[in-house]
Amino acid sequence: MNVQVKPEPDGYSILIEQLHGTVSLRHNGVLLAQSDQAKVMYETRLPPTLYFPPEDVCADLSRRTELQTFCPFKGTATYRDLILPGSSVTNAAWTYQEAQQEAAAISGHIGFMPNAFTEVDLGDNEILTRNDGNISGPVIDWLLLEAAALPTPEQFTAALAEKLRDQGVFLSRMAVMVWSLHPMIAGKNFVWKKDSGEVNTFAPSYEIHDHPAYQNSPLRHVSNGMGGVRHRLSGNHPTDAFPILEDLKKEGATDYVAMPLRFSDGSINVLTLTSDHPTGFSTANLGLIFECSAVIGRYYEVFMQRENAQSLLETYVGKRSGARVLGGEIHRGDGDDIDAAIMFCDLRGSTLLEEKLGRVAYIKVLNQFFETTSTIIHDHGGEVLKFIGDAVLAVFPADGDPEAARAQALKSARVIVAQLADIALEEGGHRSECAIGIAYGGVTYGNVGSQERLDFTVIGQAANIAARLGDYGKSRGHPIVVSQDILAAGSPALSLGAVALHNVSKPVESFAVSVP
Repeated sequence: MNVQVKPEPDGYSILIEQLHGTVSLRHNGVLLAQSDQAKVMYETRLPPTLYFPPEDVCADLSRRTELQTFCPFKGTATYRDLILPGSSVTNAAWTYQEAQQEAAAISGHIGFMPNAFTEVDLGDNEILTRNDGNISGPVIDWLLLEAAALPTPEQFTAALAEKLRDQGVFLSRMAVMVWSLHPMIAGKNFVWKKDSGEVNTFAPSYEIHDHPAYQNSPLRHVSNGMGGVRHRLSGNHPTDAFPILEDLKKEGATDYVAMPLRFSDGSINVLTLTSDHPTGFSTANLGLIFECSAVIGRYYEVFMQRENAQSLLETYVGKRSGARVLGGEIHRGDGDDIDAAIMFCDLRGSTLLEEKLGRVAYIKVLNQFFETTSTIIHDHGGEVLKFIGDAVLAVFPADGDPEAARAQALKSARVIVAQLADIALEEGGHRSECAIGIAYGGVTYGNVGSQERLDFTVIGQAANIAARLGDYGKSRGHPIVVSQDILAAGSPALSLGAVALHNVSKPVESFAVSVP
């Protein structure tokens, strides 16, 4: 007869016991398993679970399903459906094909979900419930109270690592890989090391997915839903499963774990833990982290949601506009009246270019045009507000220095024209010509649109004049046309006189600016 199992003094624990005599499971009279070698696992926080040798399972089970779960001290579990007469139970049975050392006794054995059976015959065995204590209290208390005041993921990572060490977890290294929504970076990797106590942040590009080091790494294994990873690195334990394991062993590591860190949207991020303690991680160590992992994951999800929101807003509406939206300017009419130089840059001959190159090649040229103009505008203190077809609308706010705003807008225009000419000379390059109009004046910088669909833009006469000057330059063959107030005194330019512009009430004194 089994005796009641009490929790270990240091927290989370598992115990596997051999049952005596014949134990059987049935589902409404249908025999699922019957064995004289059944075992019971007692695990903190979980009900006792029966495991049967595979040869003693009578149930009709499907092939492996897509579901996999990971436990740092049991391993990766794979699942099968239970096929019954006229029905089935999804993911009803599981097995740890290669269980970790702590659970080696149930390796290859099969367990059944509570909804898979209706009758259990324990024979002369008695299974008792555990009286588990509050094993994660100090860490959970910290996560719910103090951790909320930490403003950055780097600070949270460092504080979490130190808190776990305070609770007896022998961490030498901890890393969190969080995937992101960003046009250029795949995610953020926060790496804490005991020696320095500091967190280094890495932001790999999307090329990481094709890099050999990632292809054969625990990060890819876990992120792709293939379960977690646990490897002891001391003694004669093999380290050839992943190249990083050998590197960590050379640094003195004795134990390594990579476990899924799931977000609420189902995405799988990765938490990795390394120990340099002679005995590695204990079951209590890993149980503590495993119990807290859902709360830990929510912290990183909040951090990354804000970063994702910021990066997406900057990507689609610009850095300055994105900061305003993220700061709460989300209602129609929210905005400011500002003085600014407005640039309208239009790609010339785009219709003929598309016909000549074809859609795919044309899109490549268009993207190159946008990349060139955007980079130059940003480098000169401006901001691209939007792409309108094959044109770019940009703003150079005065911010108390109107002369600098005018000069930066004009300098940007000259550099854009020159840079497009240089690209045409490159091997495989296409000649892209543009028509740029620049005007200065007061505009409203903020939200316009409907109640449900808003656009952050600039509205005002200066924006209208800039667009019309670009159109006028295109018709006259001038790549840059500006209003008189853009030019500094004595600036070389060709006077075009007072030009009548479409939908502008008064003629505008305009000048064509040459490119050095």
